[in-house]
Amino acid sequence: MTDHTTRRNFLKMGAAGASVLPFLRAMPAAAQGSDTLVVVNGQTVNSLDLHRTGTNRASYQVSVNCYDRLVSFGTKDVPSGGLSYDYETIVPELAESWSTSDDGLTITFKIKPAATFWDGSKVTADDVKWSFDRAVSVGGFPTVQMKAGGLERPDQFTAVDAETFTVTLDRPSKLALPDLAVPVPFIINSAVAKANATTDDPWAMEYLHTTPAGSGAYKVLRWTPGEQLVYERNDDWAGGPMPAIKRVVVREVPSPATRRALIERGDVQVSFDIPDKDAAELADKLTVYSTPVENCINCVCLNTNFEPFQDANVRKALAYAVPYEAIFEASAYKRGAPLWGGEAEITDTAWPRKTQYATDLDMARAYMAKSGFPDGFEVPLSISTDLAWMEPAALLIQESLGKIGITAEIDKIPGANWRTAALVEKRLDLHLDNFGGWLNTPDYYFFWAYQHGHLFNSSNYLNPEVEELVNATLHMQMDDPEYAPKIKRMFEIVLEDLPRIPLYQPALNVAVNGAEGYEFWFHRQLDVRPLAAG
Repeated sequence: MTDHTTRRNFLKMGAAGASVLPFLRAMPAAAQGSDTLVVVNGQTVNSLDLHRTGTNRASYQVSVNCYDRLVSFGTKDVPSGGLSYDYETIVPELAESWSTSDDGLTITFKIKPAATFWDGSKVTADDVKWSFDRAVSVGGFPTVQMKAGGLERPDQFTAVDAETFTVTLDRPSKLALPDLAVPVPFIINSAVAKANATTDDPWAMEYLHTTPAGSGAYKVLRWTPGEQLVYERNDDWAGGPMPAIKRVVVREVPSPATRRALIERGDVQVSFDIPDKDAAELADKLTVYSTPVENCINCVCLNTNFEPFQDANVRKALAYAVPYEAIFEASAYKRGAPLWGGEAEITDTAWPRKTQYATDLDMARAYMAKSGFPDGFEVPLSISTDLAWMEPAALLIQESLGKIGITAEIDKIPGANWRTAALVEKRLDLHLDNFGGWLNTPDYYFFWAYQHGHLFNSSNYLNPEVEELVNATLHMQMDDPEYAPKIKRMFEIVLEDLPRIPLYQPALNVAVNGAEGYEFWFHRQLDVRPLAAG
C-alpha cells in the first residue's frame, strides 16, 4: 500500500533548458531518489503568511503544507481521474473529535494530545484561540473569510482547557464547520509569535511573513523569493499519515515553455497549474490531471467606479461583443465548461451557470448607440502575467471591442502585483479575473464576488437587494424553502446588472512524471503531503 492510498483511507475515516535553473544542477532528478520531489510552478510566492495584506494565491500553499487546521475535508475519486477534496466530508486534523450543541450554536473541539509544534511545544487550545483571534482581527481577506462561517469576534472563541476549544456562533450556519477546513484558520505557535510581536505589530505580521511557526507536515527549509521554496518533512507530525517525501522543492519558473520542457524530460516530477494548451498536448505523453474547478469562473470585470462602466448599456454592449467561443478555444483549449448561450429563465440554483448572453455584434452596437458613449471610448484592459489564459483572451476581446468603437490597450501587470492592484486597491477599470469559491455554495460565491467591499468584488459592484439576499442566504440551510427563490433572484439581478461577464468555468491542470498521489483542492494550490515518488 502506498502512502497515497494510506492518506486517502485516513481521510475517508470521517472522525527552454535546465541550464537556467541552478537548483537542478545542484540536485539533479536522477540523484534525488524517493526522498525528494521537485515541483515547478509559474506563480511567485510573495509571503509565508496568508493573513498578511497582499499575500497572493500562490502563497496559500504554505498555510496548507506548513500549518494545521482543526479539521480538513476528505477526498473522493474524480471521474476524469485522480482524487479531489470532498466538500461533503469533514475529517480530523488537529482536532481528534468535535461535537455540535443541539441548538447549533456551540462547536466543541478536542485537540489531539500528541500534537506538537516544530519546536516541540504542545499545541494547546490557547494557541487555537490566539490564531483565530488573529484571523478575525487583522482585517482584509482572512477576516472576511472567517466571517463567511459566522466567525467574527474573539469573544466567540474559548480555550476551556489545554485540549478543549469551543466556537460559539450568533446563529446556526451551514458554513461554520466547512469554513474551519479552508486555509485561513491555521494554527500558529502563539508563544513564538508573541515573542516576535511588537506594540505596533501585535500579531507578528512581519515575523511570520518570512518565518512560519506551525505544527504542519512540512517546515520551510529555505525560501528564496522569486526563485524557490524548499519544504522539509516534520517527522513528528500528528495531523495525519506521515508524508512519503522528505523534501519538496517548489521552483518558480515563469516560462510555460521551460516548465513544459522540464516535465517532459523528467527533470522535475510535478508541473503545477500548466496552461490548457500544454495539458491538451501532454495528455498522450504523461499523466495529466485536468479537474474542473468547482464554484469558479473566468470572467471579464467592469469596474463600476469608472464612468464608462456605470452605464448599464455599455455593460450590455460588452456582454454581446465578447467572442466567447474563440476565447474558449484559444484560452482553454475547450477544457472546462462554457458559460454563455444559456436560457434567460432561471429554473434552478446551479452555479456556475450559462448566461443568456452570446456574441452578437449587432446587439452590441445597438447598446452602444443607446449608451452615453455612442462614439466609443478608450480604456486599458488589464491582465496578470501569471495567468496564461488571460493574454489570448485579452487579444480576442481587444479585437472585438474595436468593432464597436472601444479602444482597449492591453495592460500587463506582474503576477506578484496583481492581487494588490485588482483586489486590494480595486483600481483596474476593465480587467480579466478568475475567482473560485472555497465553500461550494452559490451564496458563498456571491458573498465574495458581488458584495460591496469584499476582496474579490474587483468590480466595486453595489446593489442593495443583492446585499440583502446574500446576508439572508449565507447561513441558511439549502433545504430551507426560502433558499432557492432567493438564490434565483440573486442570479437574475447580477446577470442583468453584469458587473462581471462570465466566460467559462476553468480546469486546473497538473502534469506528473515520476510522482503519484496528486489531489485536487478547492484552493487551487499544491498539497504536497500526499505526494510520493512513482
